[in-house]
Amino acid sequence: MPSNEPVTPTRRRQFGAERSTTPLPTVHPKPSDAKLALSTLSIVLTVVFWATYIVYTIIRQSFYMGGENLRFTVESISYAIVVTFLTFSALMYLLARQGALLAFRDHERVPRAELDRHFGSNQSTMTVLVPSYAEETAVIRQTAWSAALQEYPSMRVVLLLDDPPFPTDPAIAARLERSRNIAAEMTLALSEPRIRFNSARLDFELGEMSGERPSVEAVRQLAYEYYWAVDWLDAMAAEERREDHVDEFFVTQVLLGLAGELSTVGDALTAAADSGETPTAQRMVELYRRLAWTFDADITYFERKRWSSLSHEANKAMNLNSYIGLMGGRYKEEKTASGVVLRPVALPESADLVIPDSTYLLTLDADSILLRDYCLRLVYLLEQPQNERVAVTQTPYSSFRGAGTRIERLAGATTDIQHILHQGMSYYGASFWVGANAVIRKIALEDIVETEWQDGFEIKRYVQDRTVIEDTESSIDLGLHGWTIKNYPERLSYSATPPDFGSLIVQRRRWANGGLLIMPKFLKQVRERRKRGEHVSAAEFLLRVNYMSSIAWASIGLIFLLAYPYDSRLLSAVVLLAAVPYFAAMASDLKSTGYKVTDILRIYGFNLILLGVNVAGVLKSLEQSMTMKKIPFSRTPKVKNRTSAPWLYILVPYVIVAFSVSIFLRDYAVGNWGNATFAAINALLATYAILAYIGVWNSIVDLWLGATDWLWVPVKPKPVSDEAKTLDWRSVLYLGEADPTAPKKIEQPTVVRDLADSTKSTK
Repeated sequence: MPSNEPVTPTRRRQFGAERSTTPLPTVHPKPSDAKLALSTLSIVLTVVFWATYIVYTIIRQSFYMGGENLRFTVESISYAIVVTFLTFSALMYLLARQGALLAFRDHERVPRAELDRHFGSNQSTMTVLVPSYAEETAVIRQTAWSAALQEYPSMRVVLLLDDPPFPTDPAIAARLERSRNIAAEMTLALSEPRIRFNSARLDFELGEMSGERPSVEAVRQLAYEYYWAVDWLDAMAAEERREDHVDEFFVTQVLLGLAGELSTVGDALTAAADSGETPTAQRMVELYRRLAWTFDADITYFERKRWSSLSHEANKAMNLNSYIGLMGGRYKEEKTASGVVLRPVALPESADLVIPDSTYLLTLDADSILLRDYCLRLVYLLEQPQNERVAVTQTPYSSFRGAGTRIERLAGATTDIQHILHQGMSYYGASFWVGANAVIRKIALEDIVETEWQDGFEIKRYVQDRTVIEDTESSIDLGLHGWTIKNYPERLSYSATPPDFGSLIVQRRRWANGGLLIMPKFLKQVRERRKRGEHVSAAEFLLRVNYMSSIAWASIGLIFLLAYPYDSRLLSAVVLLAAVPYFAAMASDLKSTGYKVTDILRIYGFNLILLGVNVAGVLKSLEQSMTMKKIPFSRTPKVKNRTSAPWLYILVPYVIVAFSVSIFLRDYAVGNWGNATFAAINALLATYAILAYIGVWNSIVDLWLGATDWLWVPVKPKPVSDEAKTLDWRSVLYLGEADPTAPKKIEQPTVVRDLADSTKSTK
């Protein structure tokens, strides 16, 4: 059962990387009353210190100057704007954090028996969609197994392979073939436990349901079935490669974690039998169903690019949309000049492709892994009466522990902080769909679908692809139709974080793009909801605005503070005090999630070297708003080798260091101590970030690649001569004339010419 992918050299672990691979607890600890009180106090102090600064520094200084110094007045206004925006983002962090603490305090985990009882009479279907492009087979395989081993009544796992279906490169073709084989290999591996547990369940239901209490022997038999499942999982775990921290997580948390839970059930059943007591027959049926459902997933793969009637746009959203648009239908293949197309048919026997429909969809990135109970607990949440208008529920992903590089560890720290903030946003009704994993009601997607026609074929868009943050825009669309999004307050999903600066750039540049474009649609949503009589709280509105726009104003504000020599009178202790609650809260959150308090300084330097990336994303948003053209979707590389970074994003951090040093020297010389201190801190932290997260040698390599890349010119294929062209009859009959007004060269086919010549000679 192990992956058949060739072994890739493991990335060398760096000094300062993370050692422990133990993940955080699934259930968040309940915060104390003191922690909640301090959280509230932090919000109050931030507002008070900001207001004090505006009144006693900006307004008082401007009044004292009497308007005589225009430059100082302009500086005061611009500085106040920058400080206000940055303080607003800090305040939104504290507000979201407060919501998260309240959510963790109020959360009560649903008992296992209640889940079993609910799904005994509510057995809706689910399709798990795993979109992937050029992924390593081992990455896809682990994700697919974490989904297939979910306990759920009726589950179908579909690998949406988006690679070109007919690659010419032998290595790429071999990798694609291995990815295609994942479904068949998993199906074969699951066949034995599937048959065994389904048969055992049926045997028990037929033989024991007549009595009120099962026999002790029946209880021991059920315990034996659980122990058999444990042995099967242990055997699979023993065969798995454990080359890095993600492999370790898959083995220990997915395979052995499930085995440990099943073993506990087996022990409980054995203890009951030893004491001469037995569960009820209904409870025994539920426990048999648990085994059967855990090992009974239907696994397959789908490649949309095999059919020219489906969208081939290069983004994850259209990969998902292509499959979702076909669900519940039967299709026959037809060869045309444009390729093979799918035609809907009514009768099953005439169909080449049948795609079942389902009640729920689970979208799962190919580098994400689910923990057991994910599907059961999230669907249980959706099926509660008060949640009938919840369209999407998710557990914002956490990071794999034990990162092998310093930058992966720090990116993981920001991911775990974001997990907390997303939980807090959900408390205030301000959740956004985070596309790495989510359970979605399909009927909600039907509400927001947009249909268009391309080349005579219907193209459906459920998940928007206008921007590269497709999940965020789809969240707004769902709100327009009266649907909501809710985060489940546990850690049940994990996802990879970029292990090097090059792959991090791809991810963060995509995150920085699109938020500004969505703002008008969000404001429209707010107006529509208020017309329907819905209450839109100030907390929800402000948190959403901050989520979509803060990267823009934070980046621009930081550039102003770095580049412009503001008057030292504008920097006071009060404005620094306004930032203290934010930094203290983040330091506390870092410590509670297993990181160091000093990581707050590393995160600041980390954000400094990403300044160019964030600004580029904001500029791309502005460009798209003016040109109305889609920006190509860039997938985050999920490979073990280092991803090279564009030369510009390597150069910008060095420019920031050089500029900060020059500012420090200039302000130090004139005694502008406040600005000099700020510049020195920026220079030191940015320098540390360059050395720790980029590396001098890697910088040289990437700059060299950027400088010489233009020398490589792709070889263009030679045009086909007119003599070599043959009449493509399929193109003529299918496409028709490309340009009806173009001059035509009329030439009779050879047979017709010969016949005409023969007729002439006869005459």
